[in-house]
Amino acid sequence: MSEAPFRPEHFRRQDERDDALFYTTPRLVTHIDDQAIAALGQLYAELLPSGGAILDLMSSWKSHLPDELPRRRVAGLGMNETELRENEELDDWVVHDVNREPRLPFADAEFDAVVLAVSVQYLTRPVDVFQEVRRIVSPGGPCIVTYSNRLFREKAVAIWCACSDEERARLIGAYFHYAGGWRGITAQDRSVRVTAPCDPLYAVWAYAHVDGDPAQ
Repeated sequence: MSEAPFRPEHFRRQDERDDALFYTTPRLVTHIDDQAIAALGQLYAELLPSGGAILDLMSSWKSHLPDELPRRRVAGLGMNETELRENEELDDWVVHDVNREPRLPFADAEFDAVVLAVSVQYLTRPVDVFQEVRRIVSPGGPCIVTYSNRLFREKAVAIWCACSDEERARLIGAYFHYAGGWRGITAQDRSVRVTAPCDPLYAVWAYAHVDGDPAQ
């Protein structure tokens, strides 16, 4: 596989202070509206394995998993302890800064799926993180990445801010591609189409490579 074409300046941010300072104050708010949350839950219902162990990566106080989805375990990894404690969907959680240390504090193939909701724009070392996600997901398990048009612009990386919504889907696809070990990369616009304005929801997902799969 060729080397990722990213440069350090692609992942610079307006606010380069320690992320721990930015996330010190809990933000017990939802970052997308009810229509987008409903679309997110529907996506999870379609793609997440029943009865599996799920990691909510870059988690907050809500994971938006559908109530009807059976799961064995939901773990959260995020930056604010209060937010994680308030998340009633989590069975366990850990405070961890993936920009400072992309290595995730979990065992190989510990999870059956990983979700990353409306936070991918803040990753400063995304390929490293996607490689780690591949390590901790069992073969065949999905990683589901979603995004909208709302963000803390001062903490979003430069390449994300420079892209259109369509280009952002291709960017996430590139993260999967250059991380290696992923197959079936898929992008969809999952926005709810209603008369009143609502937040869009876009999704990109892929599945952990299984031995015997055809070449990527």
